[in-house]
Amino acid sequence: MRTLILGIESSCDETAAAVVADGREVLSNVINSQIDLHKLYGGVVPEIASRKHIENISVVVDEALEKAGVTFDDITAIAVTYGPGLVGALLVGVSYAKALSFALGKPLVPVHHIRGHITANYIAHPDVKPPYICLVASGGHSHIVRVDDYNDFEVIARTRDDAAGEAYDKIARVLGLGYPGGPLIDKLAKEGNPHAVEFPRVQMAEGSLDFSFSGVKTAVINYLHKAEQKGEEVNKADIAASFQQAVCEALCTHTLSAAKAAKVKTVALAGGVASNSCLRQMMTDMCKKEGIDVIYPPPVLCTDNGAMIASAGYFGYLREDFAGLDLNAVPSLPL
Repeated sequence: MRTLILGIESSCDETAAAVVADGREVLSNVINSQIDLHKLYGGVVPEIASRKHIENISVVVDEALEKAGVTFDDITAIAVTYGPGLVGALLVGVSYAKALSFALGKPLVPVHHIRGHITANYIAHPDVKPPYICLVASGGHSHIVRVDDYNDFEVIARTRDDAAGEAYDKIARVLGLGYPGGPLIDKLAKEGNPHAVEFPRVQMAEGSLDFSFSGVKTAVINYLHKAEQKGEEVNKADIAASFQQAVCEALCTHTLSAAKAAKVKTVALAGGVASNSCLRQMMTDMCKKEGIDVIYPPPVLCTDNGAMIASAGYFGYLREDFAGLDLNAVPSLPL
């Protein structure tokens, strides 16, 4: 008999729900995105996001069940993101999941958002098993994680300041590209020279693999300001390509170093920035030279989604990692 997990995700600006069988087979994956709404403000407005989650969550869950061809009675357990994220947004999903758990008498599985992103790789690559190294790169996170087992994770590096996706959004804003910045810079960079401007790559002392993206962000802003003061025209495609090259080199070299130190044969990518074409190609090329395989989910599983939460919830269910009705949102939840 299959284990069917209903996954609910509302940590930022996507209201998402999915039904996944046995942790790897997606029966439905419904995402209601608020990107068009938040574009008006150049970024996510937490209060608006929370209100939209309230409007959307019942509709999204019902649609996920309908597309999967199942009812609440068929669901084995309910998994929900409880952190990290925007507290108001998280509370909508957590409250809804707790109500379902109570009303249906089904187990409630709390899921860490970053673990969900990592677990998306089991959906895209059903044969993959730990151990491996995973780079989690998104608008709020830049982590290198050693995955020793399905429920056993260790963060071995993280950003000291801006996350990679956050830096993308800020540079897209100063270039006048719009929001969200990642896909727009990736697209524009294809028209530019990645070596036109050598922006800095920060290397931490004492062998640390931690990231820092505030320096490259500041360098790009200063470069643009100086050109403006001198009345010089800048090639935005070259700037985008050179910025992206610096960020991706840092992400790839640090992750590869971690993989070699851990003596693993697989590197995984996860999170929104894992959709970036430059990152995927550069990581694949670097790892191939070292005999290391690279895996990553399709774009729909890189963004926030319910399928990854359901998948992570499955492994939590097997371990009987259940929560009570006192479960609360934890916006700064550590991995």
